[in-house]
Amino acid sequence: MIWIVPAIAGVLLAAGLALAYVIGGSTVLAFLATDNSRYLAILPQKVFSQISVFSLLAMPLFILAGELMNRGGVTKALIDLSMAMVGRLRGGLGHVNIMTSVFFAGISGSAIADAAALSNTLVPAMRERGYTNEYAGAVTAASSIIGPIVPPSIILIFYGALMQTSVAALFVAGILPGLVLAAALFLVNGYYAWREDHPRVEKGEAPALVPAVLGALPALCLPLIIVGGIVLGWMTPTEAAAVAVFAAVVAAWFYSPITLEDLRESFSRTAVLTGSIFMILCAVSALGHLAAIERIPQALAELVDRMGLGPAGYLVMMNVLFIIAGMVLDVTVALALLVPLLAPVALAGGADPVHLGIVICFNLSIGLVSPPLGGCLLIISTVTGVRYWALARAVIPFVIAEIVVLAILVALPEISLWLPRVMGLWH
Repeated sequence: MIWIVPAIAGVLLAAGLALAYVIGGSTVLAFLATDNSRYLAILPQKVFSQISVFSLLAMPLFILAGELMNRGGVTKALIDLSMAMVGRLRGGLGHVNIMTSVFFAGISGSAIADAAALSNTLVPAMRERGYTNEYAGAVTAASSIIGPIVPPSIILIFYGALMQTSVAALFVAGILPGLVLAAALFLVNGYYAWREDHPRVEKGEAPALVPAVLGALPALCLPLIIVGGIVLGWMTPTEAAAVAVFAAVVAAWFYSPITLEDLRESFSRTAVLTGSIFMILCAVSALGHLAAIERIPQALAELVDRMGLGPAGYLVMMNVLFIIAGMVLDVTVALALLVPLLAPVALAGGADPVHLGIVICFNLSIGLVSPPLGGCLLIISTVTGVRYWALARAVIPFVIAEIVVLAILVALPEISLWLPRVMGLWH
């Protein structure tokens, strides 16, 4: 009887029904098919308890802050700063693209927002300098996934709420992995700059460093406020998110005054994104309730024991599953579906929840630049007109570098955990 449920879910998904409805409806059918219908009465309470988490309040506020900054003209200031810092190197605009993503990550917390903003500005500039459309789009896509790793990160907040893990520790833990990823992308771009003889930015074209730093200060204040306020204990992540919204308004006013239409669009987009995330979270919490009743995590743990994988082997297997899931599912969907099922087994085997969160979120972010879905690839292909599969081929060397960084993060947990421990945010 239970086999009917995934079959119905597949049909509904193929018909184009929203994923939250597919998951929620399939879960209710699964309750009936497994003779657990008596537990449906308590389902609303379970769902509400899952989303009634204080740290989740930070998510819509950070989304709103990113929307306001994106509409406030900060991109040019960040590009100028990156140009002043790395533009004179061989393959300068590729390095500028990556460096701008590092700065932009501290503002938007979203790979999609990064890809959309920079593909509009840096891809045409790189094309004019002699870079191919495919390579310019590939650099933009590959560097955009720094956004979900460096704080503030929407998916780290999401993971923290799912696993009851400190969002402050997750934020600080993401800093070094984000910088390691940027360094790996710099190396790949440097290699191609040497091989393809990519141009430098001429001396007169790169802005002076001091004016560029001063011009970018209002934008750079946002990540400093967020991380500094949390680390110093002045604010919780949720309070920091509220302050970030105010700082975003001030910074955007400094660059380009926000109109009432900009405000309306920012609030509207924040409401839509937040609503869609919470709908998925509600549907998945129902699925998690059924999984707990059916003791699925315990069954997985027993399977791991029988297979003799051990903690390290299970972590490798889990990463392979997440990479495959990231290729075909939205990040938040994959996170909500798989983490409650797979993460408890890893934690029982001795994995650290903060390190595990960074590894999983990094892993799923790679899916944003991997076909067949690749959300960032779709955005960049649409904005720039580059053929999707040509862009997917061009990004492969960068994806390989990102998988190597993922392997390093899995093998060396201290890269993620050292900073939170030094700052007293994690034991």
